Amino acid sequence: MWKDPNRRKFLPITLNKSVIYGNNTHKDGVKIMKKFTITAAKTAGFCFGVDRAVKLVYNEIEHGFKTATLGEIIHNPTVVNDLAAKGVRVIDSPADAIAGEKVVIRSHGVGADVYRELEARGIPYADGTCPFVRRIQNTAAKCSREGKTVVIMGDNTHPEVIGITAHCENGAYVLRDDAELDAFLKKNYKNSKKKVAIMPQTTYNISMWQNCVHIAAAFENTETYDTICSATSERQAEAARLAADSDIMIVVGGKHSSNTVKLFRICSGLCGTCFHIESPGELSLLKMPKGFSNKSDIRIGITAGASTPASIIKEVKNQMSEIIKNMDEDFNFEEALNASFKRLYTGNRVKGYITAVNNTEAIVDVGTKHTGYVALSELTDDPSLKPADVVKVGDEVDLIVIKINDAEGIVQLSKKKVDALKGLDELAKAKEEGTILEGTVTNVVKGGVIVLCNGVRVFIPASQATMRRDEKLEELLKQNVKFKVIEVNEQRGKAVGSIKAVRSAERDAAKAKFWETVQVGDVFKGEVKSLTSYGSFVDLGGIDGMVHISELSWDRIKHPSEVVSVGDTLEVYVKDLDKEAGRISLGYKKDEDNPWVKFENEYKVGDVVKCKIVSITAFGAFAQIIPGIDGLIHISQIADKRVTNVKDVLSVGDEVTAKITEIDSEKKRISLSIRAVLEENGEASEE
Repeated sequence: MWKDPNRRKFLPITLNKSVIYGNNTHKDGVKIMKKFTITAAKTAGFCFGVDRAVKLVYNEIEHGFKTATLGEIIHNPTVVNDLAAKGVRVIDSPADAIAGEKVVIRSHGVGADVYRELEARGIPYADGTCPFVRRIQNTAAKCSREGKTVVIMGDNTHPEVIGITAHCENGAYVLRDDAELDAFLKKNYKNSKKKVAIMPQTTYNISMWQNCVHIAAAFENTETYDTICSATSERQAEAARLAADSDIMIVVGGKHSSNTVKLFRICSGLCGTCFHIESPGELSLLKMPKGFSNKSDIRIGITAGASTPASIIKEVKNQMSEIIKNMDEDFNFEEALNASFKRLYTGNRVKGYITAVNNTEAIVDVGTKHTGYVALSELTDDPSLKPADVVKVGDEVDLIVIKINDAEGIVQLSKKKVDALKGLDELAKAKEEGTILEGTVTNVVKGGVIVLCNGVRVFIPASQATMRRDEKLEELLKQNVKFKVIEVNEQRGKAVGSIKAVRSAERDAAKAKFWETVQVGDVFKGEVKSLTSYGSFVDLGGIDGMVHISELSWDRIKHPSEVVSVGDTLEVYVKDLDKEAGRISLGYKKDEDNPWVKFENEYKVGDVVKCKIVSITAFGAFAQIIPGIDGLIHISQIADKRVTNVKDVLSVGDEVTAKITEIDSEKKRISLSIRAVLEENGEASEE
């Protein structure tokens, strides 16, 4: 496999191949079976854009129109001279057109102002703009309308770049290389919030563009659009691969064409017998390699430079046919060559190689004269992914043809549809075998969720999506989930699954294992799943246990939400088990946090403490000594006089001074007295 220095990696090449068997007479009169493998480079001759523009001019001539071209239609003297001989003029602007003349716009394209001038002057025209060029014109125009700064990487004197710039409402910057781009962005957009759209002209150096993409990535608001037409590098890579696999290589094109000369040099280094011809007449002068007539397995490769017209390639094919016929009367070279070019039909399944990837689509080589496109929507159903997340340059992918445009040489393809067909088969098999599958929840829809698995959108009804009705479907979005297939309709291309079936089975298995091993005192880390007025339920890994409200805190609380929230992770321990009822009582409070222990270590009977009234009863008031420890001030101990109603003397929130008169460690009770403090203070004052 040949390495393209511009791509910096080995490229897989799609080749058009046919194999023909025929008899040939050996020098000793014996008939031997010959195998001819004829491989034609799909990129031989004009690129699509040039071919389309040239054909457009000849078509206008055939229909009797006086014709002029805005600039030379192609940089090929043979074609230009032939057109001139047929009366086609080359003009520089619409103003140069004469009455009755139809103007053809060449593949490089023009600016919107040229179209307006042609229409204002009433000049009829035919648009030969290359589809690749039109795509970058449209992209640049759209970005400009959206208020983005448009940057074109390329040659500001090139007619393609001039035309692209003219399509931008707010103009565009044209930069030559990565160094200019780096300096431009650092100077103007280092801290700017304005978006910058960067795109290369169709013939821009691929390696240089990769550097530009890397530079742009360092700036927050830059967008890059890969608008390079890779026809030249693909042509060279394909020719190299073909030459390496051929016994004889024919390169067709001008001897002074740099494009063709480079092709010949590449092929000569890889094929022992390589011929460079300009015209079909040269074929008769070629000297076949020694032993060719006796060889039973012959591989012939043909390619052509970008400046080689289709008519010359056709003549070469015809001449080659005659040469082969003279050597083997049963073999038709032209038929074999024509058979080597495969055709596409809507609905066909094809294999293709990814040749480029941009922000919106992947460009594919499918082994025909068409350029294949796979839009992002036909690559994946996952809205979070970009084309580069799905495929890479060099990947071989299975595709389905969804639309063919022979007029523009474009074929629209779908990877998603192929994946879906394969995926349905896998889903049907999984249903039969009860296999658990994994997928990503991509959408929440009416009545359930959509899980993407093996390229298929699997519908999970709401009743099968969660374990509890109070769980929100939105919480599943973008999560990876396990599910079972419960229904497959291959005719309608639909499948139904159940997340609940998997989770129920997992929970049952976890429960069984839990009850086999669990013991009182075991410690677990679990997630709080729900709260009630009397406690919180904690997931211990497939089975729930309850922490009673009294076990959540040493302080008095009115609701579990004062201590924990749903989703919290708690370290709990098993207090009690009821295997028959399937109930687990959990503890959360830690002994080391027991405020009673702290109280006994720091306080004793007779201590005078400052405390806060926290509740009032008919028989007295409770006062907090430290958090978690309250003492009772009996009604008889509230004052140094008789009190009939506690609320006449005390209110919740009052801070008072009281003496500890009794501590009952067993019953965890404390008695306090305000009266004792008052009496002591009164005796002290009297003394």
